[in-house]
Amino acid sequence: MSGFEPSKIPKHRLSEVVPEPVCFAGSIQPHGVLLALSIPERVVVQVSANIQDYFDISPQDLLGRPLSVLLDETEIEAIDRELKHAGHLNKSSARINRDQQHFHITAYRTATAIVLELEPASIQLDARQMHARVNQAIAQLRRVPDLTEFLQTAAATVRGMTEFDRVMVYQFDSQGAGAVVAEAKRDDLPPYLGLHYPATDIPEPIRELYRRGLVRYIPDLSAPWVEFISTENSIAVQPLDLSSCVLRGVDPCCVEYHRNMGVAAILVIALVRGDTLWGLISCHHQTPKFIDGDVRESCQILGQLIASELANKVNTEELDELTRLRSLLTEFIQSIAEVDDLKQALVNPAPRLLDLVSAQGAAVCLEDEITRVGQTPSQDRIREIVDWIETQPSFPSSFSLPASAPDNVLFCTDSLPKIYQAAEAFKDSASGLLALQISKVRRYTILWFRPEVLQTVNWAGDPNTSLTVAADGSVTLCPRQSFDRWQEIVRFTSLPWKHCELENALNLRSAIVGIVLKGADELARVNQELERSNRELDSFAYAASHDLKEPLRGIHNYSNLLLRGYSEVLDDVGRSRLRTLTRLTRRMETLIDALLKFSRLGQAELNIHPTDLDRLLHQVLEELSIGRPHQQAEIRIPRSLPTVHCDSVLMRDVLVNLLSNALKYNDKSQRWIEIGYIESESETARQGPEASKNLHPEIFYVRDNGIGIRERHLDRIFSLFKRLHEQHLYGGGTGAGLTIAKKIIEHHGGRIWVESTDGEGSTFYFTLN
Repeated sequence: MSGFEPSKIPKHRLSEVVPEPVCFAGSIQPHGVLLALSIPERVVVQVSANIQDYFDISPQDLLGRPLSVLLDETEIEAIDRELKHAGHLNKSSARINRDQQHFHITAYRTATAIVLELEPASIQLDARQMHARVNQAIAQLRRVPDLTEFLQTAAATVRGMTEFDRVMVYQFDSQGAGAVVAEAKRDDLPPYLGLHYPATDIPEPIRELYRRGLVRYIPDLSAPWVEFISTENSIAVQPLDLSSCVLRGVDPCCVEYHRNMGVAAILVIALVRGDTLWGLISCHHQTPKFIDGDVRESCQILGQLIASELANKVNTEELDELTRLRSLLTEFIQSIAEVDDLKQALVNPAPRLLDLVSAQGAAVCLEDEITRVGQTPSQDRIREIVDWIETQPSFPSSFSLPASAPDNVLFCTDSLPKIYQAAEAFKDSASGLLALQISKVRRYTILWFRPEVLQTVNWAGDPNTSLTVAADGSVTLCPRQSFDRWQEIVRFTSLPWKHCELENALNLRSAIVGIVLKGADELARVNQELERSNRELDSFAYAASHDLKEPLRGIHNYSNLLLRGYSEVLDDVGRSRLRTLTRLTRRMETLIDALLKFSRLGQAELNIHPTDLDRLLHQVLEELSIGRPHQQAEIRIPRSLPTVHCDSVLMRDVLVNLLSNALKYNDKSQRWIEIGYIESESETARQGPEASKNLHPEIFYVRDNGIGIRERHLDRIFSLFKRLHEQHLYGGGTGAGLTIAKKIIEHHGGRIWVESTDGEGSTFYFTLN
């Protein structure tokens, strides 16, 4: 998605538009009631004025009295249980029955009160059928590999569950603007697919609420608000925080905005990727639309799964592009390392420097000498650009630069004429600029250029009409009257630079500094940058693990809650499927842990010291015999293993993985495993005359009489998460063990390989440096 903004009002003025706070609306919608209880007394200190519409009690008779006046002890105990599950500041929900009325309760805590929201619940809702539909939707979505088709399927699935007239998947860009990227709707409604919306349509405070995972439900936008009635105490003096409130009142601007769209009811589900609000699932209905709280919870669970799967699919696309660019960079660096003339190595052959960041032109600038490649401005123009860059105290980048980028080294924009007016004269070759400063002392800079790409942006109505500028210059937000397609031609803009392209440019700089600029100061600074990059990569690994686990925990916890709360209404098939879902989330968490361990192996320093492999082997065998009493085998050790220099902790992992596989993949009645080593003069000779001083000439092996490996699979077994059998066969597993063992051996400077005969057994060999 491109970050286009309305053209008539300057972008910096958009920050002046600050809507009224929504957390303290002071009213609720009338389709439910709200009570605020004091902590810890549980006395009612605030109540919505419509309480008597649902319960046979007036607000005055309820205020200042305990909750037991309204609900019986069994219902209060149910609420207490949910609050205990929810934790201090989170929220949870349950169902209660009172006087033949069914209510869906949402309970949560604020800093000053316990808040209860009660909505009438349908007794006609078939919980088993709803959960079956959720399970079916989850299975269907996971089978869709393509991102576009996945989003379209998600929109259609939510519409099927909610029966709204229109369901859209709305994606945000880095500036807060958005676009409809998928849509399922009634045939007679006009399409919104592909339309863009300015950032002012969903202001930052609202986006922040959605980022926290808010589900917003307004069944009737024309319904009158319901005010609160309070006791005279300290809680009532301060406005009640309604940021987590499902029933929270509706801002008049929001009401008018949706009325202008012909919408009478909305349901919005946040799609949060990590800590970032990726987008929304937005449901519209042309008449008031009431849906049960259980249906909304099912949609929220589905939204969490969609966000999780979305992250995987987006990351896969980014990883493919990153892999391609890294491969180009590796070949590029190898070639320039082998020549003396760096400038010629950079520009010959021409496409390499351009392909590195997908540019159409480039210029290598060394002092006053400029070498151009592809489509570029003139030499004089390029010289002026370099001079202008050096005068900028902080280059106004249009993109979020990588954290590893040193200050004022990497500059980029996809709209150079908008910040450097002289560039309008050469927009056809340089509307986009990526500048990399290799050395400021020697004025060594590489510039990449992209031409102007005229882009037609389809807005949902004229975005400029959502902002009014008064005579004094103040900016006011107001709803647009029309959402008909409104086109804007965007000029002086190139295709945007991708984050992985910026990373590639930075890595090229590091390589050039290492190859050419041999000065101690430069090398020291590069080392500092690399250390910082490694620390950030380590932090990213932990963050990625946490972010991936969070939606898993949500799915796992919701599944367990469904098992506990709906066990009686679910049949055996429903309960079995929920248990399968919890088992799959545990397996996914195991895979994430294995991936995290694999990613960190290459970063950790080896703790090399003399290690008695024979003693280490017997310790591992003893642990396996205790941990796997059902998997026993005859252990053969022809002779004691030698003492070698290695990291004993990592070497233990190698032995555990190899021996565990030997035990696991064996269907013989008489199992045996042989662990030994052979002294290889040929291996020593192959490594060179100094091998006897620096290498372990031994080749270690682990041999078994198990099921063996077919020849066509021998090249696959060391690949990450590759299993040759179904998950339920041979005790399961992640498929990461041999990959981790291979990385450990290679980290020691050795190698590992396998020889096997299908049906007869396998022998794994490895050496150490």
